[in-house]
Amino acid sequence: MRLLRSTDLALRVLMRLAVAGESSPTTREVAEDMDVPYTHAAKVVADLQHRGLLAARRGRGGGLTLTEKGRTASVGALVRAFEGEGDVVDCEGNGQATGPCPLSAGCRLRGALRRAQEAFFAALDPVTIADIVATPTGPLLLEITRTS
Repeated sequence: MRLLRSTDLALRVLMRLAVAGESSPTTREVAEDMDVPYTHAAKVVADLQHRGLLAARRGRGGGLTLTEKGRTASVGALVRAFEGEGDVVDCEGNGQATGPCPLSAGCRLRGALRRAQEAFFAALDPVTIADIVATPTGPLLLEITRTS
C-alpha cells in the first residue's frame, strides 16, 4: 500500500515536532527541513491543528508545538484519517475511460483487498507518535533538522 503524500507529510511533521524539545519551529522551517513546498506543509499543519494534534502560535515567538494528544496519537488512526475510507482499487472506474470493472458483481478481490487494508491499519493502531520517535529515530531526526 502506498501512502498519500499528505499522510506521509503529516506523520513527518508530527515526528519532527516530537523531537523539537523547547524550540517551536515555524511551518516554513519544518517545510525547509523536510524539503517540501511551504504550501503543502501549511495545508497539513492546518489539518493537524484542526485535529488538535499540534498547536500553532503566530507572531514573534510563535511556532508549532506538539500537543499531548499529538504525542499519544495512534499512527493507524492518523493514517486512516488522512487516507480516507476509499477502496484500494477503483472497481467503479471513476476517472478512468474504461468504466466499471466487468467483474464487480461477483468479484472477491475487492473484499480481500479491503481486509488487507484494514489489517495494515490495525497493525499501526497500537503505535503512537512517541513510539516512532524513540531511540534511535529521535536522535537521528535531531541530526537532520535545523537546530533553532
